Amino acid sequence: MNIDSIQNGVVIDHITAGQGMKLYKLMKLDNTDLSVAIIKNVVSRKMGKKDIIKIDADIPVDLDVIAYVDPGATVNIIRHGELVEKRQIELPKTLTDVIFCKNPRCITSTEQELRHIFRLTDRENKVYRCIYCETKAGG
Repeated sequence: MNIDSIQNGVVIDHITAGQGMKLYKLMKLDNTDLSVAIIKNVVSRKMGKKDIIKIDADIPVDLDVIAYVDPGATVNIIRHGELVEKRQIELPKTLTDVIFCKNPRCITSTEQELRHIFRLTDRENKVYRCIYCETKAGG
């Protein structure tokens, strides 16, 4: 399988196999007309298998979303066909409007203007809780 290289854009690499589509949807790439390649279950010496997302556009990417889905992923910035920056990411302390509280009694269910904010409460187990009602985020 051949996927062309990109000239200007972003490559999200080292995504845990099976997490690429989740990341694609959370980044709202399905709502754009950008040229995006999702490569699933690529053989990797380091990981066994991995997913890769290539975005053929020089757009800002939300590192918090990427880190929430897979803190082991790397973000590569490509300009003029060359790798100009490689970013390692880590779990963010807070997530704002990335995930939404599922508690029907949470104030965010009735107050539409409130931002959905989750705080990292357990880094080891990647647990986020709603700052308003303490409901654990479903991953």
